[in-house]
Amino acid sequence: RKNTSLRLSLQTKIVLGVSLVLLVLGALGIFVLENNTALAGLSLKNKICASFFQSVSSRTAGFNTLEVNSLSAGGKWCLIFLMFVGASPGSTGGGIKTVTLGVVLVSLGAMLRNRPHVSVFGRRLPREVLNKALAIFCLALLWVFVFTLLLCITESNYDHGPDGFIKILFEVTSAFGTVGLSTGITPCLSLMGKVLIIITMFVGRIG
Repeated sequence: RKNTSLRLSLQTKIVLGVSLVLLVLGALGIFVLENNTALAGLSLKNKICASFFQSVSSRTAGFNTLEVNSLSAGGKWCLIFLMFVGASPGSTGGGIKTVTLGVVLVSLGAMLRNRPHVSVFGRRLPREVLNKALAIFCLALLWVFVFTLLLCITESNYDHGPDGFIKILFEVTSAFGTVGLSTGITPCLSLMGKVLIIITMFVGRIG
């Protein structure tokens, strides 16, 4: 008699696979990009631990071992991507979710290989699942783009430094992913800017 108690559902396999890839690539990206900046002065062990912790935290908890504002532009972009993806379905985290990213990527792979059907882990994905994942991805990307543009307009009178655009994009993506990380410009936002961030947090939370 076969033991079926250890069988994992397709969604669980995608969650575990995407989460592992994001964890490793995110930590590697932070380590390489911040090795001589935010991570400078730390031992090799502490650099690795800080990179892995920040890679995990950026998709859900919002804790930081590194000063966000001290990150390089590349480091901020790395965290922006992780916050945009967010947590996994069923969690309290925001973002588009790991399963959505996984489905979009395998769909893109099938398209590039000119395959009529999309399969992952030996299972064919229904068309409605593909359409829903693509819709979520595109709508989320559009929301972040539009609200970043709106904040650039409402906060045009404030000097956020040479990387002001990235800081605003970081704030919007963090709000969308309900992460809680910030470059420190939140208190400097205008009333309308804070309202836009609140709306983005609400939308990011309900999905």
